[in-house]
Amino acid sequence: MQGRLADISGDTLQSDGWNLVLTDAGACASPSDLSPSAGLIPAPVPGTVAEALEKAGLFDREHPHPLNDRDAWYLCRLVDADAGNAVLRLEGLATLCEVFLNGQKILVSESMFETHDLAVHLHGGDELALCFRALKPRLGEPGPRARWRPQMITPQGLRLVRTTLLGHMPGWCPEIQAVGPWRPVSLLHPHEPIVRDLSLRPDLLEDGEGRLYASLSIEGYVSKVTLRCGEIEQAFERDSHGRCAAILKIPGATPWWPRTHGIPRLHEVTLIIDDVEHPLGRTGFRRLAIDRGPDRQDFGLMVNGERIFCRGAVWTTADIVRLPGGRADYEPWLRLAAEAYMNMIRIGGTMAYETPDFFRLCDELGLLVWQDFMLANFDYPRGDKALNAHVEAEVAQLLSATRLSPSLGVLCGGSEIHQQAAMLGLPERLWPSPIVEEIIPAVARALRPDVPYVVNSPSGGAMPFSPNEGVTHYYGVGAYMRPLDDSRRADVRFAAESLGFAHVPQARMLSRHLSVPPVQSPLWKERVPRDRGASWDFDDVRDHYLRELYGFESDRLRREDPDLYLALSQAVTGEVAEETYGEWRRQGSSCNGALVWTLQDLLPGPGWGVIDSTGEPKPIWYALRRAFRPVQVLFTDEGTNGLDVHVINDSNVTLDLELEVRSLRDGRQKVVSGKLGLSIEARAKRKIACTDLFGAFFDTTYAFRFGPPSHDVTVARLMAPETEALIAEAFYFPLGRTKAFHEAEITASVAQQDDHWFLDLRSDRLAQSVQIDLEAYRAEDDWFHLPPGPMRRLRLHPRAGTSAETVPTCQIRTLGSRRIVEV
Repeated sequence: MQGRLADISGDTLQSDGWNLVLTDAGACASPSDLSPSAGLIPAPVPGTVAEALEKAGLFDREHPHPLNDRDAWYLCRLVDADAGNAVLRLEGLATLCEVFLNGQKILVSESMFETHDLAVHLHGGDELALCFRALKPRLGEPGPRARWRPQMITPQGLRLVRTTLLGHMPGWCPEIQAVGPWRPVSLLHPHEPIVRDLSLRPDLLEDGEGRLYASLSIEGYVSKVTLRCGEIEQAFERDSHGRCAAILKIPGATPWWPRTHGIPRLHEVTLIIDDVEHPLGRTGFRRLAIDRGPDRQDFGLMVNGERIFCRGAVWTTADIVRLPGGRADYEPWLRLAAEAYMNMIRIGGTMAYETPDFFRLCDELGLLVWQDFMLANFDYPRGDKALNAHVEAEVAQLLSATRLSPSLGVLCGGSEIHQQAAMLGLPERLWPSPIVEEIIPAVARALRPDVPYVVNSPSGGAMPFSPNEGVTHYYGVGAYMRPLDDSRRADVRFAAESLGFAHVPQARMLSRHLSVPPVQSPLWKERVPRDRGASWDFDDVRDHYLRELYGFESDRLRREDPDLYLALSQAVTGEVAEETYGEWRRQGSSCNGALVWTLQDLLPGPGWGVIDSTGEPKPIWYALRRAFRPVQVLFTDEGTNGLDVHVINDSNVTLDLELEVRSLRDGRQKVVSGKLGLSIEARAKRKIACTDLFGAFFDTTYAFRFGPPSHDVTVARLMAPETEALIAEAFYFPLGRTKAFHEAEITASVAQQDDHWFLDLRSDRLAQSVQIDLEAYRAEDDWFHLPPGPMRRLRLHPRAGTSAETVPTCQIRTLGSRRIVEV
């Protein structure tokens, strides 16, 4: 078929009534070879073999069996399809698939990531069959010799097949292979005029003019074609080849901003053909660039001329079994990302492409998307024309499908290709791959020149993974168990992934899905991620920082006080994250952004995700929400230079603020304090020495050690001066966190206001890592430190199925105390 058929050109009929049949690999050449007695399994489409088997009780995601060693046949009779010409649209077939219509083979697809439009003639009651051939035999076939072999991905034959690496990384994720029609299968019935090859691209000029570039081809008679964006219209002009083009201009367009720095403004786009309106979706106008700095070593994302500190997480998948792509599947995860003040989500090269619904949600929520193409770690063969063609097609289709999305912020050739070669000792001349150096950037320049391109993640330094230049994957603090101050010494410029830990979920999740002793149970250890071949896992990494921050030996603590061990394990990764992001966001930092590895877990347990696989935020999520606040206060220990307090205003307006700093003895008695009124300009930072606030010398960091320590905590509070509403808090422990454990007396009550429930808390002294265990609600903050004095009010968000009349009940605990407060 000539040209891509636009969705506006016909009515879409979703196929239904699918059944699945599994056979031995190669046993049946066509649907007619299938045994009439073959067991039929109802199968959702879009969907996967794992999903169909799970629904039938034949698959256990927690103990999966291989899915890529048999052929999987999907069978459907198109009973509702009218006879005549149609277009069969197959939006994603994982992975080696033969398509049959009425017994005739009409397509052989060898890429999970490509969409196919097939011209078909229907007779009525037609039979459609999709045969997903076993991938395992293909992976065992010999191919061009690789110059290196990554250890984390098996088998090596995956480098020659266009499929996701999810399910093929032992120790990293459950071994659930993607098989089946994971994206929609539908019929289009075109009616004139037929629109093909619709191209749309928004842009924002430096003078503030928004532009929308559009082009298309039309078959059939049309007298007038018009493009509308918001309230402005622009007629298309037809060239000598019959192609129509338009440039719509909006002087002084309101720009789209990431949520931390402004409003993600969107505008409706409509195509009008002879007075018939065809909505195309919404778009936003923004200008993107990468600032490399005068030394060409930097990496800062510029949005509308402003340098943005990017913070967020790496996306895995909404469901490892289903690999879904609908708005309802994405929305809970992305809304939690937005609620945590994230402004960027990265789709890594080991994952899978997400649908336009993902990007539309990111558009609305103000979440930038760093998009890797699905290439990772391998030495991809040079000169393989079939592989290059597949990659070129998937890149073009993805960029065309997301043509209106302002959230698409960075395009990246793939993940850890350069790093893999460098870490195996190969010279720099062997790192590059023509696919990411030449093929992909050419397509990106043609279709989305408004989006910056990065050749690989990481890349840019003397070694690709050097954090002091370009893009890095930073695990100095984390997997490499470096001290916390390594986050400053490493001189990180931009971390596309960082801070990998086995984050422990909330107690309510563990009691329901993994009620076993932490670490000591094999069931627990099954869920702990590890690098393949390593003698340690990410529980060990977390335990290292538990000892560094709290002074406890984890093996002894697990034996003698397992409850305290669990609570410290839940708290410690958040404490590390808040300190590290404080260092990266402070005034004078070289860091322009860092993304956490990862957003969500794939199975219940202590995985890398900051949200567990059931959708419940972990303690680390709350810590990141505090660390990512657009208006922030934080401390940095400058040794004998004293303690500095930093105030950050990422918002687009000047703010009048009040800053108060107190040093407390025994977590309650004020030793010294100071207040300061501040006016912080939009997107500005201010650094203030604590001694300037106090008006005299005070050994806040206990660096000089003249006599016994006078305090165990220093607290900074940032408030709105008119209402005294709390905006942000920061805590510094000169003697370590354990020395500031106290038996705090917490008073708590619930109150209802405007149909919302709130929890009011007050403490007589410092309470560390306040844990709020609610059944029917979720508190807006958790695992936070509560200083003595003012009341802290927290909004309670009802869980699914909770009515506004349900009165909240909860238990409150703190680190360093055995007391439980019942509300």
